[in-house]
Amino acid sequence: MQSETEEPAEPQWPDDALERRTPRGSIAGFISAVAQKHYEKAGEYFKVGEGEAEDARSAELAQHLEILLNQGGQIMPYSWISRSVEGRTDDDLPNHLERVGTIDSSREDFDLLLEKVEGPEGGPLWLFSDQTIQYIEELSALDENVLLLNRIMPDILERYELWGATVGQWLAIILLAAFSYAVAWLLTHFFLYIIPLVWKRARTEPTAGVLKAFALPVKLYLAVWLFVMLSTEIGISIILRQRFSGITIVIGLLAFLILLWRLSEFLGTFSTNKMSSRGNLSGVSVALFLKRAAKIAIVIFGIIAILGAIGVDITTGLAALGIGGLALALGAQKTIENFVGSVTLITDQPIRVGDFCKVGDTVGTVEKIGMRSTRIRTLDRTLITIPNGEFSSSKIENYAHRDRFWFHPTIGLRYETTPDQIRYLLVELRAILYAHPMVTSDPARVRFTTLGADSINLEIFTYVKVTTFDEFLEVKEDLLLRIMDVVNESGTGFAFPSQTIYFGRDTGLSKEKSKSAEDKVRQWKEKGDLQLPKFDPEHIKEIEDKIPYPPEGSAEQRNKGTGTIPGL
Repeated sequence: MQSETEEPAEPQWPDDALERRTPRGSIAGFISAVAQKHYEKAGEYFKVGEGEAEDARSAELAQHLEILLNQGGQIMPYSWISRSVEGRTDDDLPNHLERVGTIDSSREDFDLLLEKVEGPEGGPLWLFSDQTIQYIEELSALDENVLLLNRIMPDILERYELWGATVGQWLAIILLAAFSYAVAWLLTHFFLYIIPLVWKRARTEPTAGVLKAFALPVKLYLAVWLFVMLSTEIGISIILRQRFSGITIVIGLLAFLILLWRLSEFLGTFSTNKMSSRGNLSGVSVALFLKRAAKIAIVIFGIIAILGAIGVDITTGLAALGIGGLALALGAQKTIENFVGSVTLITDQPIRVGDFCKVGDTVGTVEKIGMRSTRIRTLDRTLITIPNGEFSSSKIENYAHRDRFWFHPTIGLRYETTPDQIRYLLVELRAILYAHPMVTSDPARVRFTTLGADSINLEIFTYVKVTTFDEFLEVKEDLLLRIMDVVNESGTGFAFPSQTIYFGRDTGLSKEKSKSAEDKVRQWKEKGDLQLPKFDPEHIKEIEDKIPYPPEGSAEQRNKGTGTIPGL
């Protein structure tokens, strides 16, 4: 007894000798039989009864259908016809009917329908339906000599046949293909000449480039359209038209793919040139990457579409491609990681070529951002290559976009320093920061922060208004020298490390300078002019940018005037 969970076995039928199990097999078999002038065999593809009279009728139906197809009928390309025993289930017809072509006549137009019936040995057979047979019999009186090609074709060219068609038919279709392409070429170049004359914008980029990209695809597509239309009108045999139907579809697809390829090439080149002229190197990288990605996608899409157009079942191939792609992805994780990293670097742009940056422990200048890795020239002039996957996931510090430099030294003073000396230093050091033209006045902070193990610490916090490191070192040097001058004037000094041993020869601190600093602080207090804990805004305005910079005596100051700051 069969288990309830087991699926019933699919019914198996013997192969049909005429390959009528599927709609595509029936149409291919019918066309092959007609090409061989084997009308009795072709009659087997019609839904008629058995017997000699019916056999004669079906053979006559096959002849009449061939005439109707030659006079303007169409059969779908084989790749468009289902090769499933169930036929197409996504059309607007009942499941037992399949549309495979059309008949266009002066009297009436109708669809060619196949009907699924049960064969004598079981299993489905796809045969021309009763409705199609009825239409064929109603139009069977049409004269085949109404076709243009039959009227002008010399008899000698009708005597010999090649692959199911006469030599005259083969010669006619070759001449028709050449004629169609010639007409398409003339029309395309005519419009390419006329459009710039009536539309001035078409003479300049990007419009001119777009028109040029459309030229070849439009020419091919127009040639195919003319070929298909004229071959039906003049009476090219359905045998030949069916042989060339797949080729016309492939050429039409190629025209579309060429259009996409030329547009991507033009847009990529145009964008690259625009960004290069503006100096946008990262934009150039993005444009090149997108152009390559678009071309790869066009090639993949084109291969799949063309295989489908010529009748190759791509479902199994796509499934295999998916499995193979998964296996490839698992085996190429690092490559994919680097590819994704390159996309991140190009789109997010944390760095650009020429930027000075720090990535992890690497410091240097970015020389190239590639699709797999990024190259950095270090301060030692070595070249380091970092995979983009690792690069994009690292901490990136970009110095190229810094608008100012942080100046924050900590001054350690000797413990002999008196509170008034510290007050003197706090005021004078802040005055330097406010007065210096290369230092921001907000923030400009000097604070007594800690009593360290071996020093009294003053912290300075401000920013230097330069954008390059060399300029920062120049200003930093000037500030440090001025800080040393003020510390020296205060009568105190910088603290020694706690390990320093003092000998008796140490002269100690200057009593005179200490008294001078203390007297000055006392005067500030008496006048109510002690600039602690904050500077008076009016006093800041008086001294702001008053320090001569570059400093006096320097070569840069030679031809400049000097200035003094009251109270400094």
